[in-house]
Amino acid sequence: MSERHEAARALRSSEARFHAIVSNTPGLVYQFVLQSDGAIRFPYLSEGCQALLGIGAEQLQVDASRFLALIIADDRDSHTASMMASAADKTSWNWEGRIWIEQWKDIKWINLRATPRALADGSVQWEGIMTNITQSKLEEEEVKRSRAQLAELSAHVETVKEQERMRIAREIHDDLGGNLTAIKMALALLARRLTGDANLVEKADYLDSLVDRTIESVHRISGDLRPSILDFGLVAAIEWQAGEFEKQLGIPCEVVTSRTDIKLDPDQATALFRIFQEALTNIGKHAKASRVRVDLVRGARNVQLQIADNGCGMASEDRMKPKSFGIRGMVERASALGGDLSVTAGRDGGSVIAVRVPLAASPRAGKRSAGRTIRAKPADGSASLTKPPPQSGNLF
Repeated sequence: MSERHEAARALRSSEARFHAIVSNTPGLVYQFVLQSDGAIRFPYLSEGCQALLGIGAEQLQVDASRFLALIIADDRDSHTASMMASAADKTSWNWEGRIWIEQWKDIKWINLRATPRALADGSVQWEGIMTNITQSKLEEEEVKRSRAQLAELSAHVETVKEQERMRIAREIHDDLGGNLTAIKMALALLARRLTGDANLVEKADYLDSLVDRTIESVHRISGDLRPSILDFGLVAAIEWQAGEFEKQLGIPCEVVTSRTDIKLDPDQATALFRIFQEALTNIGKHAKASRVRVDLVRGARNVQLQIADNGCGMASEDRMKPKSFGIRGMVERASALGGDLSVTAGRDGGSVIAVRVPLAASPRAGKRSAGRTIRAKPADGSASLTKPPPQSGNLF
């Protein structure tokens, strides 16, 4: 008898500890059974049932389908699918979704985590916990909204910057360029009247050459602010920039595209061109490359731009350092257009910058031509056209 009393006392003590733990556990501790005939039941529900679900434990134990009725219609399929997958594979059941509490006129986000085990009658029983994750979901949504607003602001700032660049470039070209041209014409008239004074003629020639250099600087600065080549399309602009890069640094820059032109929204074309410029700047400064290849492809739904070099590459931890403003700027430009940008290591060394931007609804496809490879030759203005090499994943 003493052993029986001792066992009963130990059982009561164990139950007391269990109830103490459960009562101090946030959320709802439960047992859930899926019978072989598809029926469901809750053998056990903790006291947190009423607070979480707005239904008493006794009511749910009488009619477990009342829990399913709480789940918002859009989330029921995912609940059922996750339950059936857990039952079939005997893997942990982890689901989150929304429920509607009628008496509180409130939507809650809940998360349930449970571990399944097979019963002798073919049923599956889970022991787990449901928790209220509404606050974390609201915070998550707020973060998403903040990020969306930040992306929208970033896109607006870039648009304003480009508009201001266009305005400044136009004023420099029209006003300053016009004044310099007038000065050059006036100098030419003066020089013709100074034939008798060699010293003054020499100074006039010097001023004339200085005006020429200034006019070249005006054209260069205007082009840097807003390259007029963009008016001829993105393909032409990228080919031109590749040629300038090769001319200035002596690094061969090959442009491969399957279209003679890719018509895009002006903001998209400008953003892709700026990303391309920044990528070439980074290659010129840091890559120690001897060759660059550019692939520009227009798909059915997006435009893809890939810039690969065979240089020293970039360590993964260096790609998104806080002070990597060039890369971060490229990522933000792509993100502002609803696209994405990645920086990865090339198969045989170097780095690969890949940009993908979704097409706007208005632009139409450019004229399709046979695949071609364009090797920039800015020195003499020529370009060689050949069939592009097969895409094996290795750009060199």
